[in-house]
Amino acid sequence: MAGKRLVVTICASLIAFMAYSSVYAYRKPFTVATFEGVRYWDISYQTLLIISQVIGYMLSKFAGIKFIAELKSLGRFRTGIILTGTAWFCLLGFGLVPEPWGMLFMFINGFLLGFMWGVIFSYLEGRRATDLMGAVLAVSFIFAGGFTRSVAKWLMVEWDVSEKWMPFFTGLVFLIPLLIFLFLLEKIPPPDETDKKERTARILMNAESRKLFLKTFGIGLVIVSITYLFLTVMRDIRDNYMANIWNELGYGTDYSIFTKTETNTCLLVLLTMGLLVLIRKNIRALAMVHIVIAAGFLIAGISSLLFITGQMDGAVWMQLASLGLYMGYIPFNCIFFERLIASFRIAGNVGFLIYFADAFGYLGSVTVMLIKEFARLRLNWSEFYSHGVVIGSLLGLAGTIFSLIYFTRRYRVANLK
Repeated sequence: MAGKRLVVTICASLIAFMAYSSVYAYRKPFTVATFEGVRYWDISYQTLLIISQVIGYMLSKFAGIKFIAELKSLGRFRTGIILTGTAWFCLLGFGLVPEPWGMLFMFINGFLLGFMWGVIFSYLEGRRATDLMGAVLAVSFIFAGGFTRSVAKWLMVEWDVSEKWMPFFTGLVFLIPLLIFLFLLEKIPPPDETDKKERTARILMNAESRKLFLKTFGIGLVIVSITYLFLTVMRDIRDNYMANIWNELGYGTDYSIFTKTETNTCLLVLLTMGLLVLIRKNIRALAMVHIVIAAGFLIAGISSLLFITGQMDGAVWMQLASLGLYMGYIPFNCIFFERLIASFRIAGNVGFLIYFADAFGYLGSVTVMLIKEFARLRLNWSEFYSHGVVIGSLLGLAGTIFSLIYFTRRYRVANLK
């Protein structure tokens, strides 16, 4: 039985990882195209496209608070195919229409793909090995962000694909893998009785159950959402403007830089997250997750401060800032809420909590990008990002400490030891 469970864990982890990595090919590679010199309303076309997609993605998170919380097991494969397939056709529309109408297609693309994390994670939650499975799935953010951009850059450099058509053809490259891995997700066995006993059975959350959760843990969820907001802003700016930052640091012609640096971060974060599965008691694991997030804020903030003061090389800074931010960001997408539900024996699912935090996180991301453009801040992206990471890390660290104190006290009061 133990051997079978290990095989299921490994296979499910890899399938989910490859599935979401394939989904990423329809979302982020377009950011490799800088559309140099193209501006509308005195804002770069690249920024307008990014903001359009992020607004769509943000709105899907608000819609997902209900949609993902009430998602049924039956029909998930069809849902995934419809969402990603339509998002790919949006990339076809992006290539066909004149500028700046591509903004509309990027908005729809972002809205559709915003649901896919919840769809894929729903196959993994509620298991004793969810920490490890979720960590493997979550680091696909890092790996896929670099790998799919390398593929996009390769198409432009080696195959002379234009900036407008690069997103569509990148999606074409990943079409068959996407279909295969979404199909394989359906073959993952559901949680067994031992999983349900240790991690609680995961059920749909209707409006009444969502209101009950907010009434019981509202303060804690608000604290967590604010902390996650800073992580989302910092991570999203880096993710969207990674090509710009590497260009400013002198790596503009190296299309392998995305994969090389992100793969290193991916492995380190995966190792850190994977160790948390060894902690069986849920409240202890929840406390340790807080410590990992706090350490991530410290690494990102200190490395950025050293870069700003000229005491650290730009490439090393990008690597450390990435490591720190993902040490904070990844747990919220796979472990934090999983262990929170298990610690307090909450009747519900992780999707509702992730999408609640995500909604406000992406709202903050959109707000910051708009402020930079309309406030006419005279900073390039590496300067803007490094200063922002220092500020965000300080505020995020304070929120993490507050969250740890809040949930630890709630657990003691509830006498759930």
